Amino acid sequence: MQKFKNLIWEYYREHKRALPWRRTKDPYKILVSEVMLQQTQVSRVLIKYEKFIKNFPSFKILSRASNRDVLSAWQGLGYNRRALNLSKTAQIVVENYNGRLPNNPKILETFPGVGKATANAVCAFAFNQPTIFIETNIRRVFIHHFFKDKDKVSDRKILPYVSQSVDHNNPREWYFALMDFGTMLGRLKGNANRKSMHYAKQSPFEGSNRRLRGIILRELLAKPQLQRKEVYDKIGYDKKRVKEIFSSLVSDGFLQEKSGWYSIK
Repeated sequence: MQKFKNLIWEYYREHKRALPWRRTKDPYKILVSEVMLQQTQVSRVLIKYEKFIKNFPSFKILSRASNRDVLSAWQGLGYNRRALNLSKTAQIVVENYNGRLPNNPKILETFPGVGKATANAVCAFAFNQPTIFIETNIRRVFIHHFFKDKDKVSDRKILPYVSQSVDHNNPREWYFALMDFGTMLGRLKGNANRKSMHYAKQSPFEGSNRRLRGIILRELLAKPQLQRKEVYDKIGYDKKRVKEIFSSLVSDGFLQEKSGWYSIK
């Protein structure tokens, strides 16, 4: 384990990435970055992060923003539900915690769209707590080093290694180091995460319901109201399918409908 830790620290000293969310210990900014990074590549988050922070620099300002403004700032990151969840979390923090993010991961994981891994990551990065969590790059590192000849490796088997390795004096930097090493492994050694029992190849985006939801939201961010017929005429999707997508966007809290016209809620 000590050899492993030395290897990770040595690589980090030479190759650490200068990412904007690493230059702050502001819990709000770190939460925004962690939510953005859920299922999204760093390169895409880099394009949006600083502009989002400029538009909404605090929980208080984000909590008062309209869904239209928040979704507009989020465009290009995908998984738009995360934007609304972040907005709802801001409202909870302002209303229940006087605008200060709790430093307890058990509380954080109850917030909309946060979950256990993100809650523990935020506590490590914002509050320097030696929490234990796994994300894509961290999983890749431990599978590569400790489970080379294994298949269907569960996170339950990986977690003890994460726990043994964590630097209790500087967990924040330790996790940065693990993530940077994992990024390098993915680039040079292939994807060890295929050995994880939790690995699932993402379904194609083109032609998916997720893509259609994104098209509808993009159209509605460009104009105040929209009828379903406009979507049929413009992109040619099956009418029944488009109707179902509109209904799901209403039930998920993205849209509201009145007399056949839809708008951002």
